[in-house]
Amino acid sequence: MLKSLHKRHSELAQSKRQLEILSNGIFQNGDLPKFKDKIAESNQFPLRAKKLEILQINVGYMCNQVCAHCHVDAGPDRKEIMTKETMLQCLEVIKNTNAHTLDLTGGAPEMNPNFRWFVEEASKAGIQDFIVRSNLTIIRANKKYHDLPEFFKKHNIHVVSSMPHWTKGKTDKQRGDGVFDKSIQALKDLNAVGYGMPDSELRLDLVYNPSGAFLPGNQTALEKDFKKALWDDFEIQFHNLLAITNLPISRFLDYLIASENYEDYMYALVEAYNPNAVKNVMCTNTLSVSWDGYLYDCDFNQMLNLPINSKVKHISEYNSETIESRSIVISQHCYGCTAGAGSSCQGSVT
Repeated sequence: MLKSLHKRHSELAQSKRQLEILSNGIFQNGDLPKFKDKIAESNQFPLRAKKLEILQINVGYMCNQVCAHCHVDAGPDRKEIMTKETMLQCLEVIKNTNAHTLDLTGGAPEMNPNFRWFVEEASKAGIQDFIVRSNLTIIRANKKYHDLPEFFKKHNIHVVSSMPHWTKGKTDKQRGDGVFDKSIQALKDLNAVGYGMPDSELRLDLVYNPSGAFLPGNQTALEKDFKKALWDDFEIQFHNLLAITNLPISRFLDYLIASENYEDYMYALVEAYNPNAVKNVMCTNTLSVSWDGYLYDCDFNQMLNLPINSKVKHISEYNSETIESRSIVISQHCYGCTAGAGSSCQGSVT
């Protein structure tokens, strides 16, 4: 218990330190404009929640990978796992909300011991789009996960999978040695049961994150490149590519600072700021639920310990009217979601 409390205090201290860096960073070329002032220029401050469409639930930080860009700081040593009690509270909200999309994430969500039970129960709620965010390699991690493609198919799960690049070198650099080969095999396993086929209703999308201190390219162009390379080299098919900007938090922020790229990256985000992207940022129609049931505007705010601006703070207290009338909690990291074509867990927003 004492060890757990110490770890929690350490994580809160890290969140506070990173938030201070983002809020008070002094750069050689002058301070960055405040994000709230930037969106005020187009009369979009305060940023307010709209009708809830997506409920995103983080069922735990445990993961079989330790990726360099991970904003969740996930890994095999993480013990934060959503309990069945909290899952039951989430199920009550799922049954009574008008959200059309349920989005399960982690870590590797499949590593939660109650993951399959939760999927089976949540499937009964009639959600239109049931997403599981898989790192792919979990399918090949050991025998108990080998049947995941069939399990996903049984419940018509929309699989959204991480795939940094179509080449081994860039993928393994970001996600670890051997990840590329395991990912290719997992994609073949998913294709084998019907996922990713052109006329299949079994949705398989890939997620691209840049491997360095730069913004993603055009999502449509990247998708064409990915599809051609994966088909030519491995006869693998998928539906869509989602290009996501790496936000300057957690491991990626530490990398930016250590590599002396932090100032240049933040200026790149500001220079690419797009007021049209603000209209569709995911925090306005999404609610993020942490592994212990607390509520956040997005999972990035979750990692910075920035809870929602509402008297309702926990999934057990959920109240649609109160939550949907809230203003969104913002900080400097929000430039990452409004740069270029914009970025969200669903890919580009413009």
